[in-house]
Amino acid sequence: MSDTALRLSAIVKTFPGVVALNDMNFELRQGEIHAICGENGAGKSTLMKVVTGVHSPDQGTITLFDREEKIANPVDAFSKGIAIIYQETSLFEEMTVLENLFLGREIVKKIGPLPVLDYKAMALRMESILHSLHISIPMDEKIKNLGMAQKQMVEIAKALTFRSRILILDEPTASLTQEEVDALFAIIRGLRDNGVSIVYISHRLEEIFILCDRVTVIRDGRYISTKEVAKTNKDQLVADMVGRSMDNYYPKTAVEIGGELLSARELGDRELLHDISFHVRRGEILGFAGLAGSGRTELAMALSGFTPPERGEIFLDGKAVRFRNYREAMEQGLVYVTEDRGKYGVIVNMSVKDNIVMPQLDKNSRFGVINKQKEYSVAERIRESIGIKAPDTDFLVMNLSGGNQQKVSVGKALALNPKLLILDEPTRGVDVNSKAEIHRIISQMAASGLTILMISSELPELIGMCDRIYVMKDGTIAGCFDRDKFSQEEILHIALASEGGAEAAL
Repeated sequence: MSDTALRLSAIVKTFPGVVALNDMNFELRQGEIHAICGENGAGKSTLMKVVTGVHSPDQGTITLFDREEKIANPVDAFSKGIAIIYQETSLFEEMTVLENLFLGREIVKKIGPLPVLDYKAMALRMESILHSLHISIPMDEKIKNLGMAQKQMVEIAKALTFRSRILILDEPTASLTQEEVDALFAIIRGLRDNGVSIVYISHRLEEIFILCDRVTVIRDGRYISTKEVAKTNKDQLVADMVGRSMDNYYPKTAVEIGGELLSARELGDRELLHDISFHVRRGEILGFAGLAGSGRTELAMALSGFTPPERGEIFLDGKAVRFRNYREAMEQGLVYVTEDRGKYGVIVNMSVKDNIVMPQLDKNSRFGVINKQKEYSVAERIRESIGIKAPDTDFLVMNLSGGNQQKVSVGKALALNPKLLILDEPTRGVDVNSKAEIHRIISQMAASGLTILMISSELPELIGMCDRIYVMKDGTIAGCFDRDKFSQEEILHIALASEGGAEAAL
């Protein structure tokens, strides 16, 4: 027998008007962690849907452990030892951990002629799986009470109840803190060491170099390259992904910084925020760094009226303001772009145009009648200015790549002509080329005079794009850096410092 767990040979998959996969090849060895990289729309998701039986290939062969197979559907894939864990979990929130693990495959025993659920056997099986993963989760806890990291662990445990030999992880760290990521990586390595073959999909290239053994790049539905991680680097991967070398991931433009536009004094609430004071100047790109849960998004929500602060003051253009809701903030020129575009940023089953003009229907109508021509004019102007790759503004957002969906979310905000734009994780979940395009748009916006407050969990992004960076920890400001003093090590030191250590770090 060879050491190959999965081999895809000359896979072709077409949809009406689109060739999603064209002569695609991929090989996964037994007991390895193999990354798949590519831009949004490169074909990664389609390829994994072929592997898991969601789609049947039009041409090509699938070989599992040296045996050619036809995978009829996802249940058939599970029966053949293939499991996939998506970024968004598929667990039932109102059911317990134990019930989710064995849903549809409950262990039963007979009491007389009657079959009944054998909770003891299921509990023993669950304890064995969790012990092998070195994790502890109460089996009677409802999923809704678990954190995202624990839900990911339950998904992995569920896959192991199928005795999966091939595990596919699709953007598993998108919603995890660094500590949770480290714990997940330890579990993934443990699975590999026990012979499980793992396909790892992520836009975070740094994770691939930390975790994976080999990496395959696909582009426009075609196989491009496979390399050992130890023998390649980020620039080579990016060049394979986009078809050209990229010299500047952070195209920051130098602009003249003006006077103070907005300031906050001792903002606080009952939950997390306390004694937050900062200021942002006209034309400035101001960054907010910090760990997940440090209060960055909560501060953005407080500034933009979603959850008005209970104490403290906000000054805009030198005047005290108190926004009771987001509508009032928008009317004063403060616009927020959410970190969760899928849930709050865009409505995917609506068109590009309808998404862009939605917040300003009153401006594009008279006596209750919408001026369609004006709407098209606004949407087309935004589409061209930020380069949304869609045939026209009637194109449905659901058919756009992740990077272009994010551009629609940003474009919706820009159409309001804001004074201050708050960007919360503006490049989360988009590929490296789309990130560079979004960075270019951010730089252009600042050059045109727009003031930007940017929250990001990626320190290189903040360091590359910002004029100043505030560091948040435990709901307050723990430090501030000017551009000529940026240091990834120092910023992390402050963000990770224990209580009392932050001041010493300053």
